[in-house]
Amino acid sequence: MSKTVEFYFDLGSPATYLAYTQLPDICAETGSELIYIPMLLGGVFKATGNASPAMIPAKGRYMFQDLDRYAKRYGVPLKFNPHFPINTLMLMRAVTGMQLHHPERFQRFIDCLFKALWVDGRPLDEPATVAAVLIEQGFDPNEVLALSNDEVVKAKLKENTEKAVKRGVFGAPSMFVEGQLFFGQDRLDFVEQALR
Repeated sequence: MSKTVEFYFDLGSPATYLAYTQLPDICAETGSELIYIPMLLGGVFKATGNASPAMIPAKGRYMFQDLDRYAKRYGVPLKFNPHFPINTLMLMRAVTGMQLHHPERFQRFIDCLFKALWVDGRPLDEPATVAAVLIEQGFDPNEVLALSNDEVVKAKLKENTEKAVKRGVFGAPSMFVEGQLFFGQDRLDFVEQALR
């Protein structure tokens, strides 16, 4: 039986974006399954008393330099989003809704949003910008808005976030392999080792 990586993620985290660029290849190379679990990072921070490293100026400066180093190592584009931090509540509800109701379009949906945030540096907490990005990528903004307002979807995102906290998650990205938590995109070598 193949192993799985449970990937707890929020689009608003640049470290999560880097993990997202690497995990599919790691899973393909190890014959493992990648399970995406959307959560609300703000909810996790509130529940655990944690905060973004960017809230501490010196740590924030270092974090973005370090993420840039990793982007170069991975050979992927990364642009610091000048609108960071982004309120991702609506986005993560939409992601959850797409996963629940249109799983065949889920991957393309998160691809376009991660790119808009961390390659193009767009302000995805502005509804007009979100709508423009969605239209450019062939999604209907009204359908996506309806998904993000769906009560079942809202409840699912809340449930995912609460479950993450109960499992010991305190930030993003967080990955579980056989019940073991790995935090941060700089721990992907340990994730790969656990899968092998």
